[in-house]
Amino acid sequence: MILVSGASGFIGRHLIERLAVEGASVRCLSRHPAPAPAAVAADLGDRPALAAACRGVEVVFHCAGHAHAFGSLTADEAAMHWRINCAGTRNLVEAAGDAGVRCFVFLSSVKALAEPGECCVDEDFPGPPATAYGQAKLAAEQVVLEAGRRYRMHVVNLRLAMVYGFGGRGNLERMSRLVERGWFPPLPETGNHRSLVHVDDVVAAMRLVADDRRASGRTYIVAAYEAPSGRALFNALRSALGMRRCSWEVSELLLRLAARAGDGLAAVTKRRMPFDTEVLDRLLGSAWYSPARIERELGWRTRVSLADGLAEMLGRAI
Repeated sequence: MILVSGASGFIGRHLIERLAVEGASVRCLSRHPAPAPAAVAADLGDRPALAAACRGVEVVFHCAGHAHAFGSLTADEAAMHWRINCAGTRNLVEAAGDAGVRCFVFLSSVKALAEPGECCVDEDFPGPPATAYGQAKLAAEQVVLEAGRRYRMHVVNLRLAMVYGFGGRGNLERMSRLVERGWFPPLPETGNHRSLVHVDDVVAAMRLVADDRRASGRTYIVAAYEAPSGRALFNALRSALGMRRCSWEVSELLLRLAARAGDGLAAVTKRRMPFDTEVLDRLLGSAWYSPARIERELGWRTRVSLADGLAEMLGRAI
């Protein structure tokens, strides 16, 4: 029996589809009741319910979590990261250990690392995470590794880059809708690198580390080597949408002035603006991560190219 937490979420749904094809017995764990034969509705703070969910389970894929938000958080939002992403993970991995679960795979994030600037970094990059989300994910990773030692359980942390694909609701999916409507500005080419990975490649990595004893106690970055610039991503989206290549660009100076204006409006209105310096940094700055460790140790490789992945995300045939 395989338990999937966050079964109603983006990655959880794709994983369950893959497991169904394989003929695996799956128990779906989510906060709300799901229309599935072996569904369990439980909060990550409900330790008795988690204990019951783990009985008779051999492998747990922990996909549930509180999604990453922007850097400016209220105290309540920051506390939610710790309550769900760290304490909730502790509750589930301890329930798994007590139930004799063989394997526990935790979906973490590259945000558990310090911000890399313009460098391409690996799992050993020094420095603390910059956000409450990243700090909670890093603490949860340590909880998982400690539980693995205590229960002699096969545990693995997967630090995911930005995950995209059909049915996702992340930044890339939002960007694609704006590009299609002609509302997204043609970005300047800054030579930055933004790591991402298609959900099918994430699911493949999850299945691989669960079955390979060499992965036990390890932490891996899961990302494609292809890390496009903001402009290259804009061009790739237009191509996937069947739109003509855009021959002009908005200047970086103009974008930075607009971003500062957004910061100023937010300070006056006490409300976050759709465009500010943090949004601009995600478009023109780098977030570049190396998957070399998981490739070297386990032989994992991405199989979905950027062009094919964008086509799948947009519902186009590939």
